[in-house]
Amino acid sequence: MTETTTPVQRGARLSRSARRAQLLVAARDVFAAQGYHAAAMDDIAEKAGVSKPVLYQHFPGKLELYRALLTTYADELVGRVQAAISRTADNRERVHAAVAAYFDFVAGEGHAYRLVFESDLRSEPEAAAVVDRALTKCIDAVADVVTKDAGLDAPRARLLAVGLVGLSQVAAQYWLDSDQSVPRDEAVDLMSALAWRGLAGFPLIHE
Repeated sequence: MTETTTPVQRGARLSRSARRAQLLVAARDVFAAQGYHAAAMDDIAEKAGVSKPVLYQHFPGKLELYRALLTTYADELVGRVQAAISRTADNRERVHAAVAAYFDFVAGEGHAYRLVFESDLRSEPEAAAVVDRALTKCIDAVADVVTKDAGLDAPRARLLAVGLVGLSQVAAQYWLDSDQSVPRDEAVDLMSALAWRGLAGFPLIHE
């Protein structure tokens, strides 16, 4: 879901799935710009070019809409990380790809990453649970590889996975918020090199 919102003429017929996708993109733009508490369903309907009744046909309230949007982007991040790790059996390339997945996510269109990492609704239990599940799945994906390839037990592999995921997330957010003064490819190379120098110290037991 990286497209921009293009309001359509009111009354234009779309399939239910296409309309839902359009509403989610509009909601992303409004929530990212205003935050959850300041955003209004009126703003989202106007952004999408639909009436409020149409919006409420798909989402019964602002919280339900936000949760759907948050789930969409949290799942996107998990998918990026899982795909990065499964793309190759070379662990150095896996580290590079996992770091790159975070950089690509935070640089994605519409500041979707702010909805996941910087939401003003993180205190809401169900919203927090969505983010926590995504983080857990990313850590699980990395920990599984570390356990198999380095021969570490689950607690130690998981601690390393938390370190890699945390490094990737924080570095990617800092890079974006610092106006990307370091080119994206160079930033990914720097952070993946840092991570790899630590992980490379563990012997590969599965050739």
